[in-house]
Amino acid sequence: MTASRTVTARSAWHDVPRSQVHRFAETAMAEAPGLAEEIMSEIQREYPELPVVLDDSGEPMALVGIRRAIEVFVQHLVHADYSAGRPTAPPGLFHDFGRGEGLHGRSLDSLQAIYRLGVRMAWRRLAEIGQRVDIPPPAMYELADAGYAYLDGLVDQSVRGYAEAAARQAGERLRLQRRLMELLLTEHHRGDPAEALAERAARVGWPLPGKVAVGVLRRPAREAVAPAVGQEVLLDMEYEQPRMIIPEPDAAGRPELLQRALTGWSGAIGPPVPPVDAAKSLRWAEAALRLMERGLLPAGEVLHCTQHTEALVLLQPEELIDDLALKCLAPLAHCAPTNGRRLAETLLAWLETRGGAPEVAARLGVHPQTVRYRLRQIRELWGDEIDDPDRRFELELVLRAQRLRGELGGTRARR
Repeated sequence: MTASRTVTARSAWHDVPRSQVHRFAETAMAEAPGLAEEIMSEIQREYPELPVVLDDSGEPMALVGIRRAIEVFVQHLVHADYSAGRPTAPPGLFHDFGRGEGLHGRSLDSLQAIYRLGVRMAWRRLAEIGQRVDIPPPAMYELADAGYAYLDGLVDQSVRGYAEAAARQAGERLRLQRRLMELLLTEHHRGDPAEALAERAARVGWPLPGKVAVGVLRRPAREAVAPAVGQEVLLDMEYEQPRMIIPEPDAAGRPELLQRALTGWSGAIGPPVPPVDAAKSLRWAEAALRLMERGLLPAGEVLHCTQHTEALVLLQPEELIDDLALKCLAPLAHCAPTNGRRLAETLLAWLETRGGAPEVAARLGVHPQTVRYRLRQIRELWGDEIDDPDRRFELELVLRAQRLRGELGGTRARR
């Protein structure tokens, strides 16, 4: 078995007399403070919005970092075997600088532009010093390559600091957002909820809207990625059934955006309400979700409660409707099941159309004579009560509820 060896290219600096290398390094180190100040001044001129943060001694931290970066780069020529590796950025300083840029909301592009400006100025000065002490061009070319590799190291440190700051900010915003959602979805009984909501919303940078709608979602899969509903929509994925608070749900473009973002999800969105009443919108959304799980509302989509008002109103108070049905439909108790169902369907069609036998027959798809026969039976069963407006209203109420549950057939009028 033949052992393999890694061949390292010989550094051009090995051919430079050590006395020249030391003279270059000493000159560069002596000029490092002045060069750092020049770079700092140019950065401040190009980027006047950049804040000046002072260290404990009252010196600008950015100036300290620039000077330290120059010194580390130059010292590598004297104190290390150049062929053993490129100079590396001093740890900590530029990580902290990147974190500070992230916390102040500036972009990575602007940060890298600042670094490139500094490296260009530093390279010009080092090239001048190289000419003064007769450093051969190959060594200076090698130094230029090392300088840009060094820049990459500075950027890498800053990017890590920037990402850390971004993660912390995102975590803090998420924490504040959850507290805002908790307050929005809590029933308010005393105090000034509007004032408390405005204060919490301001901390998150969320303009308090005039109306909100609350949505409850069912995950298409346990590890489903959060839907891209946009930053204006408050979304909390920590719930088993994720919740979202939609500001101004009827605003131009908002319904279409939500429809695209929620493709593949199912759930329900409650009616629009003032922010202080968001808990009410949540209750309706949860009620709709329960009906979906029972198969009484369409599943496989995110439905809007305002489009299913009848089902939510009639199917929610189940015990009350059932009790009312026992009383109102008592005359059918002694009919055979099939006949009783047909009479109930005919009664509902008559109550909804308020028409004669031909209209009811057309609705049910049967012969008018059949309808006349059934209507005579209905009048015999209920007597004069069938003409009482309150009784007719109750009958229509319970029969509609039974139809929504699938207990009655018949054709429903289009709305």
